[in-house]
Amino acid sequence: MRLPEKESSFMSTAQQPLHPSLDQIASCVSGYDPDALPVASAQQVIRSFIRPVDSVEKLAIRAALDRVLAADIISPINVPAHDNSAMDGYAIRSADLDDKDVSLQVVGTAYAGRAFSGDVGPGQCLRIMTGAIMPPACDTVVPQEFTRDGNAQSVTIPAGVVRAGDNRRFAGEDLAAGSIALAKGKILRPADLGLLASLGIAEVPVQRRLRVAFFSTGDELRSIGEALDEGCVYDSNRYTLYGMLRRLGCDIVDMGVVRDEPQALEEAFRSAAENADAIITSGGVSVGAADYTRHMMAKLGDVCFWKIGMRPGRPMAFGHISSGGRGAYLFGLPGNPVAVMVTFYFFAREALLHMMGASPAPLPLMSVVSSSAIRKKPGRTEYQRAILSTAADGSRSVSITGAQGSGILRSMSEANCMVVLHHEQGQVAAGDMVDVILFEGLL
Repeated sequence: MRLPEKESSFMSTAQQPLHPSLDQIASCVSGYDPDALPVASAQQVIRSFIRPVDSVEKLAIRAALDRVLAADIISPINVPAHDNSAMDGYAIRSADLDDKDVSLQVVGTAYAGRAFSGDVGPGQCLRIMTGAIMPPACDTVVPQEFTRDGNAQSVTIPAGVVRAGDNRRFAGEDLAAGSIALAKGKILRPADLGLLASLGIAEVPVQRRLRVAFFSTGDELRSIGEALDEGCVYDSNRYTLYGMLRRLGCDIVDMGVVRDEPQALEEAFRSAAENADAIITSGGVSVGAADYTRHMMAKLGDVCFWKIGMRPGRPMAFGHISSGGRGAYLFGLPGNPVAVMVTFYFFAREALLHMMGASPAPLPLMSVVSSSAIRKKPGRTEYQRAILSTAADGSRSVSITGAQGSGILRSMSEANCMVVLHHEQGQVAAGDMVDVILFEGLL
């Protein structure tokens, strides 16, 4: 199986020599044991081994949504450009305020985009609209609704309705010229596009999209549309992987189902390594008589095989494989559908974001009440599919979806969060607080 050849400009950091080696990095992890590796230790090894892809392109800001900034964006101007009014009202000199009502002469009106060219002297004020430039002599704005008896000639300012400096925006208050408006590594969101436009910036440098090849292994797997022979199942993993990779903004290549046969596997791995930045496989990483995947991974690169202290998703492979002078990072995920999703989110996701040049924050945890007891032994991390509910009084509680077998994909569809039971954590009683990760924004 061959992937379509990339254009000649394709250049992956993954193909460059990696220093130090995966074994060297792993040896620095305290108590490293590939047959009993805690989740945090596996994440540490992956984080230390991954290098970002070094390739940049310039895009118009409308095309840059969800892309990763490749350089800091420096503000070329002050935002706002001038001191201006935050309210519709009257610009005054705070020296004219008193402990009793004050009547001031109105000398004109300032509009947004049209500066007032006159002067404002003692005992005078200026009718001003939101966003209009403050006259140099004025330092305070009285909102219109706080005034009395206003007309074209005068207005009364009641005592105590404002303090000196109220409702005045300063030049550069939002962004000062020369300061960082958006930092390298930020994934651009709609508000960021608006910020760029407010600075007059039409194009931005972004990291090129990450190219990820993925395939499933197993003679029992069938693609949608094929006859489902006895003992066979439809391959769901490629569809969940497709969705998860699309959510990350990757360019993806679905290589289908690869037979448990050495020649087919070697061809698939070599093609993927030569044409992608990362490879994700599902199945074939546990020890089994018909699993040739482990052997082929080891043959082609620097790969570790782990038994991770977690549920679901115990077996996993990670490393780097090469072919034809090019290479790619490799994530060998388990075969069970839920285990694929869990290992992707807690291992591959952060690594892929790092390869994109992003600066991923840890997935946010929310502490809520467990509505029922949850069985758990210390010594492994468990991720339980669950439903977070909000009561009429605003209180929140979480309940697991039922049976937590790693083949029950329906439970991932029904759940809206995942309960995280940490490595050293034991039994959970009804009413205990537990950590949850919301699916919204993740799935």
